[in-house]
Amino acid sequence: MFTKNSRYNNSPTITVTSDEGESVAAVKLRLLGQPLSRPAVVTQGDQLDVISQRRFRDGTRYWHISDANTELEANALTEEPGRTIKTPEQG
Repeated sequence: MFTKNSRYNNSPTITVTSDEGESVAAVKLRLLGQPLSRPAVVTQGDQLDVISQRRFRDGTRYWHISDANTELEANALTEEPGRTIKTPEQG
């Protein structure tokens, strides 16, 4: 269902019932640990995939950066130039 480098690969799924009575499959909530990380300063025009490409030489691993931070909306991590975010030691 997901690509092998997806954060959801091999994640368990659950079936829930919507308010309308429809059965919906969803990925079960993942509890995350705190990985070893180092700081990265966001520059103007940065995106998580660009930072991931610089850090891991793989832009598709941006979700590792997202997981290392506590922002609810991943894109908010790069909205403010000069902000320091965490980049994991290993993605």
